[in-house]
Amino acid sequence: MGNSLNLDYFLARGLAAQNYFLTHILVWNMVIQLIVVGCLFILARLAAEAVRPWLRRLLARHPLVEHALPKLTKLIPTKLLTPIFAVVFLWVALSTASHWHRPNHGIRIFLSLILAWVIIRLLTSQMKNRALARLVSIIIWSIAALDILHVLIPVLTLLNGIDLSVGTVRLTALSLIQGGIILVVLFWVARKISVFFQHWIQTVEHVTPSVQVLLHKLLSILLFTLVISGVLYYLGINLTALAVFSGGIGLGIGFGLQKVFSNLISGLIILADKSIKPGDVIQLGDTYGRINHLGGRYISVVTRDAKEYLIPNEDLITNQVVNWSYSNNLLRLKIPIGIGYSSNIQHAMELMREAAAEAPRVLDDPQPACLITGFGENAINLELRVWIPDPQNGIASVKSEVLLGVWKRFQVHGIDLPFPQRVLHHKSLPELEVAVRTRGRAAGLNPEAEPAPPL
Repeated sequence: MGNSLNLDYFLARGLAAQNYFLTHILVWNMVIQLIVVGCLFILARLAAEAVRPWLRRLLARHPLVEHALPKLTKLIPTKLLTPIFAVVFLWVALSTASHWHRPNHGIRIFLSLILAWVIIRLLTSQMKNRALARLVSIIIWSIAALDILHVLIPVLTLLNGIDLSVGTVRLTALSLIQGGIILVVLFWVARKISVFFQHWIQTVEHVTPSVQVLLHKLLSILLFTLVISGVLYYLGINLTALAVFSGGIGLGIGFGLQKVFSNLISGLIILADKSIKPGDVIQLGDTYGRINHLGGRYISVVTRDAKEYLIPNEDLITNQVVNWSYSNNLLRLKIPIGIGYSSNIQHAMELMREAAAEAPRVLDDPQPACLITGFGENAINLELRVWIPDPQNGIASVKSEVLLGVWKRFQVHGIDLPFPQRVLHHKSLPELEVAVRTRGRAAGLNPEAEPAPPL
């Protein structure tokens, strides 16, 4: 029978576990270590209480940190400050005990557990994917368990022995796992640096929004390129050979992704020449709205109907774009109005200027102006011209307010608003001779009778 069914085998394993428990756990050294750990926890709590107000004031003076790490800035002062101090104090105690060759197995256990918990909270607090957060927790707890059982080094040695050779590059299971962990951590750090830089550049004066977006995009590309290059260098992959290999592949992929790369280059050109920036009001064909976001491949335009259009960057380069707020936010509106021929033109023009001046969004300087544009079939054509400072808030509401004010004043002062009229000229028809002939026999009359006189 195998060992799985051998009673002596289970007895031997049980005796070994009992011996370990008696020799390592139920001993005075372990009691002393537990007392030391308890005292260090109390000391860590006192240190956290003393440092917490200062840390909160420091974070309050640097709001950029809160924008980049919103959850960590709330989590560390409230829940993680005491465990972090405990990790520091336990590490000092472990180093001291190792230096003086004192028993430290209990301190090592608590240090591994608390350190694993702190790392899990730091990493998973920034993860929106809960499945990924659980996977990270399982991996970290497994590493902590292996370290407590003193089998972490043998497991790492085993993983290092599983290798795969690709040319002159030797990849092991351990190096791939380490490379994956380093890649995830560096990507997280690069992303937080990018977010921090984005919020910081927005606070810098004399930097236009388009330049802010351009600098943020360039820094993001640089950071992520450095991350990938660093991980490949750590794995021992020759970057020169990779550049030659990727050049050949990139030539083939470039034809298939021609539109994508065209939009990316167009986006960089738009950001560099500052022709379009977030907040501008543009019109492209029938699409009119405010630019909400400048992306690497497209821009987001939000209309007054709350519809969001994603317009490729290439269309902004190749097509005609009306930027209503390119150099300034001033915009002149032309409102056509017609009056009857019997109305007083000068009085009507004065009433139109008064109605425009009372509209809240119409500027007093430049002043509203009114012009005669022609004499139509039914009306005298006038045009009211007004200036507004905020075209991003829409123009239909301004026209509605002005026209409503004009209507009220025309009603009070008797100014006619014409409607289509048509004049019909009647011309007399020529005389027609109408002869009436009837059959005498049917009518009982003389068939030789004279015809009726003409009408």
